This record gives sequence, structure tokens and C-alpha cells, in this order.
Amino acid sequence: MTHKLYLSLGSNLGDRETNIRQALALIDERVGSVYRVSSSIETDPVGFQSSNKFINVVCLVHTMMSPMACLRETQKIEKELGRTQKSINPDGSLTYKDRLIDIDLLTYDQLVLNTPELTLPHPRMHERDFVLIPLREIQE
Repeated sequence: MTHKLYLSLGSNLGDRETNIRQALALIDERVGSVYRVSSSIETDPVGFQSSNKFINVVCLVHTMMSPMACLRETQKIEKELGRTQKSINPDGSLTYKDRLIDIDLLTYDQLVLNTPELTLPHPRMHERDFVLIPLREIQE
């Protein structure tokens, strides 16, 4: 069975557009068929100070993988593209920093999930225009 997975991608270091394109290619290769990709949106960082603006997109992926398998694979892609650490500290608090690539799972079908590793829908997506604007553009 094919599932609809929406992902948010962001980059604010290096060649941001290339980082996004490389991540999308790896997602298409390893997670599922990238069916739609929004236009890019440039935004200031949220949750931390930086002079580096983000490029953000949202994509729709048709996948056969489970949500946890999608999470594991997108985290591998982040590491391969140079992400050194996630924003979640060992105590569960968040620390946002500049990053080459960030991939967040937004929704997976209509699934509601709340585990220590993954919450779906993404708990803060409704607070973030850099997610909502591109999501509205491509949402089915």
C-alpha cells in the first residue's frame, strides 16, 4: 500500500538550493517517489539568531515505508549531506542551529502518532509559515 508523506526541507548553510535538490534526489531514491515539490520560500531562522536565511520547501512523497522507516532514512540522508546533529538535546529540549539540511516529517496519511522518536502530524507545523505556505501550494 502506498502512503502519502509530506516532508519539510530546509537549508541555511552552503549552497542552499543544491542542498535541497540533493536531499530531494535521495528521498526519491530511498524513501519513495517525490510526487510534488513546492516553490522555495526564503525565511529568517525561527527559534535562534543567525544572519543566514533559510530556503524551505515542502514535498509530497508516495512511499511504501512505515513512518519510523521514513524517519530513520531521512535522518541518514541528513547525515550524508553534512548534518552533524539534530536539534533535540538528550534531555528532550530543543536547540536550533544553522544547518546544511533539515528534513522533518509533517504528515503520513491521516496517522496520529506520538512516540518519543516521532510525533505526527508534526507538533509545530501550524506555527510555521515556512511550512504552511509551501504545504498549501502542493496539498492534495
